Amino acid sequence: MFRINKAVIPAAGFGIRFLPATKSQPKEMLPIVDKPTIQYVVEEAVEAGITDILMIIGKGKRAIEEHFDRNMELEYQLEEKKQYELLEEIRSITQLADIHFIWQKELSGLGDAIRYARHHVNNEPFAILLGDTLIDSSFGSVTRQLIEVFRKYKGSVVALEEVDREMVSRYGIIDGSEVEENVFKVSDFIEKPSVEESPSNLAIASRYIFTPDIFNYLQRVQPGKNNEIQLTDAMHLMLQDHQMYGLKFDGIRYDIGNKLDFLKTNVIYGSKREDLGADFLVWLKQFVDNQ
Repeated sequence: MFRINKAVIPAAGFGIRFLPATKSQPKEMLPIVDKPTIQYVVEEAVEAGITDILMIIGKGKRAIEEHFDRNMELEYQLEEKKQYELLEEIRSITQLADIHFIWQKELSGLGDAIRYARHHVNNEPFAILLGDTLIDSSFGSVTRQLIEVFRKYKGSVVALEEVDREMVSRYGIIDGSEVEENVFKVSDFIEKPSVEESPSNLAIASRYIFTPDIFNYLQRVQPGKNNEIQLTDAMHLMLQDHQMYGLKFDGIRYDIGNKLDFLKTNVIYGSKREDLGADFLVWLKQFVDNQ
C-alpha cells in the first residue's frame, strides 16, 4: 500500500503570463536551456521510482504529447547524419515512463484537474508534481524525499518551503507542529491568508503524495476563488479524518510560470552545464560588469 508507482502532472493551464509565447505552445514546453520544463518534471518523478505518469492537459497542449512520443522522421535524419548521441537522447525521452494523457474539459482549478485522475490512480497512493515548477535540491528528488516521509508516517505529505512573511498571501500555508527535523504534522491548510492571519510562513510547494482518499474530498468541496475547485480546500476537509504531514525540503523551487524565475532558472541551469557553463559564466560576468 505504501509503494508509489503513479504520478499525476497537471499541465492544462493557458500560461497567460507568458503570452504571446504561449499562444501556440504550452508553457510547460518552454525550455530551460535546451530541455522543456515538463521533461525535468517527468525526470524527477522517474528518479523517485515512478513508472506510470498521467498528464492532465487542455487545449493547445498537443505539443506535450508529441514531445514524449517517437518522431520517426527525425530519428531517421539523425541516423542518416550519424548523430548517434543525439539520436539516443531523443529516443530516451520516449522511454522515461509509461505516460498517459487525459483532457481537462474546462479549466476549473487544480482540484478539478486532479479529479480526472481518479480512475487512473485506481485506489493507490500517488504523487502530484505541478508541470510548470522545478525544484532543485542537494538531497536529490524532492518527490523521493516525500515518498520516504509517506512510508514512515503512513499519511499524505506535501512539500513545504519557507517564504517571506510578507508573501504568504500568495500561497497555501500550513499550520502545524514539527515532529522531527523539517517534518511537520499538519493541523490546518489555509489558502492565501493575510500576513496578520497566517499561522506560519511554510508554503505548499508544488509536490504532493496523497492516499486515494483525497478524491472523496475533491468531490465534496465547493468552488472557491475564481469559481474553481481548490485542492487546498479538499486538503482542509481531509484533515478532519486523516493525518497529513509536510516536509520542508532543502532546495530551491523555480516557478516557470513566472517570467523573472524563468530567466533566473535558465541562468542557473545554464551555468551548471558542463558543455556551456564555463564560457557562459565568463560572458555573464563581462555583461554584468559592463552594465
